[in-house]
Parts: sequence; structure tokens; C-alpha cells
Amino acid sequence: MEIVPLSGALGAEIHGADIRRAEDLPEIQNAFARHSVIVIRGQDISPDEHLAFARTWGAINVNRFFQALDSHPEIAIVLKEPDQRRATGEDWHTDHAYDLEPAMGSILHAIEVPPYGGDTVYCSMGAAYDALSDRFKELLQGLYAWHSSSHVFGVAAQDSEAMKMGKYRNAESATQNALHPVVISHPLSGRKGLFVNPQFTTQIDGLAKPESDAILGMLYSHCSKPDFQCRVRWQKGDVTMWDNRATWHKAINDYQGHRRYMHRVTVEGCPLQAAQ
Repeated sequence: MEIVPLSGALGAEIHGADIRRAEDLPEIQNAFARHSVIVIRGQDISPDEHLAFARTWGAINVNRFFQALDSHPEIAIVLKEPDQRRATGEDWHTDHAYDLEPAMGSILHAIEVPPYGGDTVYCSMGAAYDALSDRFKELLQGLYAWHSSSHVFGVAAQDSEAMKMGKYRNAESATQNALHPVVISHPLSGRKGLFVNPQFTTQIDGLAKPESDAILGMLYSHCSKPDFQCRVRWQKGDVTMWDNRATWHKAINDYQGHRRYMHRVTVEGCPLQAAQ
């Protein structure tokens, strides 16, 4: 097995591994802990094998908004047809940030990829936090922020292309708001990192909206710097897993007229603790 870093901030691709082999799992798990994003190349797996691999990490979180495979309701469909303009996840976000216990990780299997484009970009929230000034870190200490799904998956989004084409469902269930620390201690490593994101974070608790917008806007601009990023160039059969407590990600929508089809399984997480 060969593990090759994708960038200095995060991410690694893994060659020569098979997620169905139990003897490969410890090294895969170690790579995930070190790099937060792992791309396991060349995995010819079935939906059942995808789920079996996910269960080695924890319980499955069934996404209540994405369309699912009829045969496997635990597997969400991530699809962009040639005639669609918008791609799922093309804004910076963290999966399931709106849940009271945000998902630990997401595991995406590439079934069909376009002839070019369709990459996914990730950025490290630990590296972004480390690069802040000490005074700004002091300002963030003890702050909490609200996260919501309603403006993306709820009734207010009924006129979106994704809703009209049936990519999302259960709009009436998008009612939960979750309050999380702005700076968390990572549940596995203990590393300090930011836990806000442009798509699901709505406001910093206890601040007036202009104050909250100013701080969040500064953090979003800072976190999206290339210094903290890696880029995954998909190949058919790839399995990419990322840590939702340590990263943002976004899909690059640059393959108009082509199809991109993937299966996603999400692994349950735990409550997030504020960094001390």
C-alpha cells in the first residue's frame, strides 16, 4: 500500500489498498487520522461492500434529505445530469453541520465521472485556525454559532433546481437548528479547529447580525485560501472519505453537458466540545 499526500495542509491518496480486506483497514484508518481526507483509488465495490466498509467506522447516518438508492436506503445519491445547471454541494460546506451530533465522516464512491472536471476541493479547518492571530483566537474563544438546514433543504428552497428535479426530499423535516462551538477540540486528535461553514452556519449566538456577519465573513474569506486546500481529481471507482469535523469541501461544477454519479454513505458522529 502506498500513501501519497495531496498537499501540505491535508489529504492523501492511497494506492494498492482494498477496502474489503480487513488487513488493510488499520493503515487506512491511520491515514485518515493523519490527513482528514483520503482517496482510495480503484475500488470495484458493490453497495453492500460500501456499507460494510462504512460500518467499520461507526453507525450509519441516513440522510433525510437526499434521494437514496431504492435497494439501499442508507446510501444517498449524488447526481448531476447533463442538462442540470447546479451541482450538489458546489458551495463550501460541512456535511450535517445542522445536526445536534454532526456526522463523523462521509464516504463517497465514484460510479460515473465526467471526461473532465467534477473535482472536489477540501480545506483544513485545523490549518485555518492555526494561521489566525493570537488576538483573533482570543476573540473566538467561547463563541457558539447556529447551524440550520432549512434554507437549503426546507420549504423555503422549494423553487430550487434540485428540489424541482427531485434530488432532495422531506422539505418539511428541515426544521432543526443546532448550536455548536465556533472553535472545537477535534474528537479524535484534540486539535483545535474552526467549526463554521458558509452553507449551513446562520449566525454567531449572542451577537447582532452585523457583528456576526463581519466575523463569519472574515473567517470564510480566511478559510478558503489555497494554503489550506487539497483537490481530489476523481477517477471511476475511487472511494474518498473525509472528516466533517476537520474540513470543508465543495464540488467543482465545470463539466456542463456530462453526467456525474456517486454514492455517499455518512457515518454518525458525536457532540462537539469547545476548545479550551
